[in-house]
Amino acid sequence: MKILVTGGAGFIGSALVRHLVCDLQYEVCTVDKLTYAGHRANLSACDGHSNHRLVELDVCERDALRALCADWRPDAIAHLAAESHVDRSIDAPAEFLHTNVLGTFNVLEAARGCGATRVLHVSTDEVYGSLGERGAFDEASPREPNSPYSATKAAADHLARAWHKTYGAPVIVSNCSNNYGPYQHPEKLIPLAIRRALSDEPIPLYGDGQQVRDWLHVDDHVRALTMLLERGAPGSAYNIGARTERTNLEVAQTVLHAVAARRGLASDALDHLLRFVADRPGHDRRYAIDPSRIEADFGFRARHDFDDGVRATVDWYADNAAWCEAVGYGGERLGLNLSAASGAAR
Repeated sequence: MKILVTGGAGFIGSALVRHLVCDLQYEVCTVDKLTYAGHRANLSACDGHSNHRLVELDVCERDALRALCADWRPDAIAHLAAESHVDRSIDAPAEFLHTNVLGTFNVLEAARGCGATRVLHVSTDEVYGSLGERGAFDEASPREPNSPYSATKAAADHLARAWHKTYGAPVIVSNCSNNYGPYQHPEKLIPLAIRRALSDEPIPLYGDGQQVRDWLHVDDHVRALTMLLERGAPGSAYNIGARTERTNLEVAQTVLHAVAARRGLASDALDHLLRFVADRPGHDRRYAIDPSRIEADFGFRARHDFDDGVRATVDWYADNAAWCEAVGYGGERLGLNLSAASGAAR
C-alpha cells in the first residue's frame, strides 16, 4: 500500500508515518512544510527505510502538490497538514485560513484523478463547539465552531464532504479528541506542564481550569486512522475518542504528580506551581466524543490508561530535553503574562 501523508512531520502525522513505515512496512511519502511544528527529527525512526521519502512542500503550493500526486500515484492519502493551536489562531487567523481551508482544497483537487481509493481528512472535535454538562458529540452533531482554528477546520470538513458528494472523491472524515504523547509541540497543555514542572516553573491554567476534554493517546489515534486508511468506506465520517474526560485542572495535577514521582517527591509537592490566568476568548467549556461508530465498525478501543500514558509521556519529555530545545520553544503559553496570574490554583 502506498500512502501519502500531508503534515507527516508534525505530532500526529509523524506518529502515523512511523507506524506505517516501521511497523506495517507500507510505502509512505511524507509531505510537510517543516514549519515550527514539523521537524525532520520526528521522523528519525524512518531513517534508512527505503519505503519512506520526505518531500518538503507546502500543501498550499497547488501545482507542485498536484504534480507529486499524479507522479507518485498513492493508493491512499492521509491529510493532516494544518495549523492547529487555538492561541495562535486568535493572534494570526489569516495563516489558519490559508493552510486549513486553501490547503485542504488543494489536497482534494490533487487527489482527483491520481488513483487514490481513500482520502482521509483528519479533523478535530473542536468543530462541534461547546457541550453542556451531559452528552457527547456524534458524527451527526452540528458544527458550531467558536475559534478561528475550529472555524477553519469546520470549513475544511465541509469541503471534504462536498468533494465526495459533488465529484465522488473517496473522502473519509475523522474528528478526534485531544491528543497527547511523545513529540507534541511544547506549546500544548500536557508537554508545557511537563516542561515547566521539571524546571519548577509556574504552570498557567485558563480561567478556573474546569474546561473538560476527552484525552486520546496519539498511538491509539494512529491505530484508528490506520483502520480507516485500510478499510474505511468513502463518504463516511468517524469520531475518534478514548472516553477519558478530564478537566484541565485534573490533567495538570496528573502531570504534576507524575513529575513529582519521577523526582522522588511527595505527590502534591509541585501543586503550588499551578496558576490561574485570564481565560482566552471563545474558550469552549466541554468537549466529549462518542466513538461508538468506529468501535462498532472496526472494533476500535483506546488501549492507553490516561495516568499510565501521562507517566510515560513525562518520561519521554524528561529524557528528550534536546528535542524540546531544538523545536525552539521556551515553554510559555502564547499571549499569557504569568505575572498577572490570579494566584496559585487550589
